Amino acid sequence: MTRRLRLAPLPALLLLTGIAPAPGGWAVITVEDLPDYVVVGQPVTLTYSVRQHGQTLLRGLNGRIDATTGRLSATAAATAGKSSGQYTATLTLPQAGAWTFTIHSGFGDSRVTLVPLEAIAAGTRPSRALAETERGRRLFVAKGCETCHRQGGAGPDLAGRPLTVDYVKAFIANPPATPRSGTLRMPNLNLTESEIAALAAFVTTERQALR
Repeated sequence: MTRRLRLAPLPALLLLTGIAPAPGGWAVITVEDLPDYVVVGQPVTLTYSVRQHGQTLLRGLNGRIDATTGRLSATAAATAGKSSGQYTATLTLPQAGAWTFTIHSGFGDSRVTLVPLEAIAAGTRPSRALAETERGRRLFVAKGCETCHRQGGAGPDLAGRPLTVDYVKAFIANPPATPRSGTLRMPNLNLTESEIAALAAFVTTERQALR
């Protein structure tokens, strides 16, 4: 694990950086077990996977995670996880506040910037509890949904679509093996029931207004 503090400008993007052309194409980053918040002075480990074109898990990448708030930043190199295409990186944040995490996959310029996470002092509580739709919004970025369904164009744009909660839950839990024409097959990310519920709440409510 490495960590450093340095002067750095706040990243311009708070939700998601785009996916840029790279040798071999683009990749989708999927974060596992996204926390609602982190605690100052306590190590936080983020585990993620990288899939080329959202399909094939990629091994042997040299990725990293950067975290910033104001003029402070921390960074950690990623190491290979327990399974193929999985990586982990551990950071310790020195100050409370809203921290923006950017995961650089190491596959060309493919990266993702998460919705900011709140860092709280040890022994305190978060300023507010996350609503189901807010947690879904965070997961929509962290699980790679935003990359395929908006930035990458590999999947259909979900904004404004009249989707039901039950349909979205069933689709996410067990994606069809054969996609519709013009889209790539969505992998089964083995999401938990709570993650699926939060994503369905976001996709079927707030996201309808993002047309």
